[in-house]
Amino acid sequence: MMSQDLNPQGSPTRSPANAVDDELILDAARDLMATIGIRRTTMADVARTAQVSRATLYRRYPNVQALAAAVTTREFVAALSSVGLFDGATGRETVARTVVHVTAAARSHPLLRRIVELDPEFLMPYLLHRTGRTSRAQLEAITASIAAGQADGSIRSGEPAEHAAVVLQLAWSSALTGPVFTESADLLDAQLFDLIDRYLAP
Repeated sequence: MMSQDLNPQGSPTRSPANAVDDELILDAARDLMATIGIRRTTMADVARTAQVSRATLYRRYPNVQALAAAVTTREFVAALSSVGLFDGATGRETVARTVVHVTAAARSHPLLRRIVELDPEFLMPYLLHRTGRTSRAQLEAITASIAAGQADGSIRSGEPAEHAAVVLQLAWSSALTGPVFTESADLLDAQLFDLIDRYLAP
């Protein structure tokens, strides 16, 4: 299967579908979804913006929902990676500050804000029925940090994975519903830090 592009003279050229960079497709989908929302984005729109054939696009992703899931996973993993692990005075402070900064990045992310505004139903399965790849990665990272905090005595005893689930739920609430109650990002960050710090304290 081949994809078509135009050469400098304007004539169509063909390249193998497997030579198409997946990042170009995801970039195109992200830009469209952050502008017009998921529901209004079509596979034809994405193919045209990414300059690939629809056949090539469908080989990679069966529908817009699958494409949206791949885009959001990539964007939030990138946001998590860009923040890194904050080096607090204690393990508890490290967990709280890291989660607060990741949550702040997610809360202000253009794609997430657009999803909340236009396509909130896209998030419902991940909030009510199952965890996605992003959530599982976040849980693993928080669990490891909580275990380190328990080792230095700054975090209370208990199953680290269970504590991590509670911390992640607090973060979701701050990212998704926090802006409904206040426009102050600084206030939301301070409140989330306090909640996590108090919850994890011995």
